[in-house]
Amino acid sequence: MKSAKLLSATALVAAASLTFSACSASDPSADEPVSLRMTVWTSNEGQLALFNEIADAYKAEHPEISSITFDPLDFDSYTTTLTTQLAGGNPPDMAWMLENSAPDFVSSGALVPLDDTLSATDGYELDDLSDAATKLWRNEDGQLAAYPFSTSPFVVFANDDLLAAAGQPTASELQASGKWNWDTVSDIGSKVNAATGKAGFIVRDFEYTQWDYLSTVWNGWGAAPWSEDGKTCTMNSPEMVDAFTFLHDAAFKNKSMPGPGTTADFFAGDAAFTVTQISRASLLAESGITSWELLPLPEGPDGEYSVIGQAGLGALAQGAHPEQAADFIAYFTNPENSAKLAKYFPPARTSQLTAETLSAANPVLTQAQLADVVVPAISTGQVRPSHTGSAEIQQEVRSGLDGLWVDNPDIAGTLDAVCDSVAPLLEQ
Repeated sequence: MKSAKLLSATALVAAASLTFSACSASDPSADEPVSLRMTVWTSNEGQLALFNEIADAYKAEHPEISSITFDPLDFDSYTTTLTTQLAGGNPPDMAWMLENSAPDFVSSGALVPLDDTLSATDGYELDDLSDAATKLWRNEDGQLAAYPFSTSPFVVFANDDLLAAAGQPTASELQASGKWNWDTVSDIGSKVNAATGKAGFIVRDFEYTQWDYLSTVWNGWGAAPWSEDGKTCTMNSPEMVDAFTFLHDAAFKNKSMPGPGTTADFFAGDAAFTVTQISRASLLAESGITSWELLPLPEGPDGEYSVIGQAGLGALAQGAHPEQAADFIAYFTNPENSAKLAKYFPPARTSQLTAETLSAANPVLTQAQLADVVVPAISTGQVRPSHTGSAEIQQEVRSGLDGLWVDNPDIAGTLDAVCDSVAPLLEQ
């Protein structure tokens, strides 16, 4: 028997849908107070304060809403905890969802379509939402099942202090010379490690477990884990073999990337470069790094590219108050509040994807950095890999890739074995 931890989001959401399909949430009477609960994965005091500020303003206009609670869940087990709540009969009214679990939630019918509510909200400007940003969150009928409240590009932060200490060019100098590519990053990173003992580059949150963060690298090789229709495994493609050969060489031969079991934090001064999302910029204030730079992802053999991470906000159909939840989402994500949330979460609104708007919300980053790096990345970036049955796929790929992180692995053979184990899951 599989443990609950390994059950897929598909199975759990389907179980929840079956459990509650015969039950429809009844609207409260005019005298009955409504309490709403939203699960989130942030415990950041500033973010929660902003959420509560928006909630308080909404409650002031809607006296029938007695409370709106933001319920932080642990990020690493967020989807498992959320889907377990659904299957266990304790669903939240609203929830954040990661992009890798989006297909499970969107296709299962667990979410209330939002189009009618958003369209009926005065001043909402539904047409302002970017088609690219909403694509992942639409069901097979084209309905918006969740609002993409965060569309955050992956970028590179560079520690020019550490580069200087190692006698290397600054990141801007590398970019100006036309050498901003993965080969150069690995070469410079190797020299930084040799001179200072610090790491060269880090793919933040990868840590040899969260393999899909490596899409920020392998997309530069034109690689993908599966075909566009999601039915065929392509983890063993020549492009993916080349990308993993680069990563293995970086970790084991060049020492430009920390190897398995080695912990390094760019924002603690432990690395010259890190691949991460722009929301991490807030960590720079306490990092001790006096000179840093923001750059796009390095060019790969397939040319320039960008990758974005997304999070969706949806109203759960099995929640106690789906209509009120959808209405609060409309308020939470209206143009005014979207601009406020942009301080932490890059918006899906085309009108707000400007350096001026983003700089007002992100004072750490300059308008030039936002205009040159962030806005283009949001506009053209590919979303991190996602698929139905994401929990099982994640586990299978993670286990299969363990065979790569040793000396002298058979990279092509290991990736063939990954596809052998994943292929049946892709066909489900």
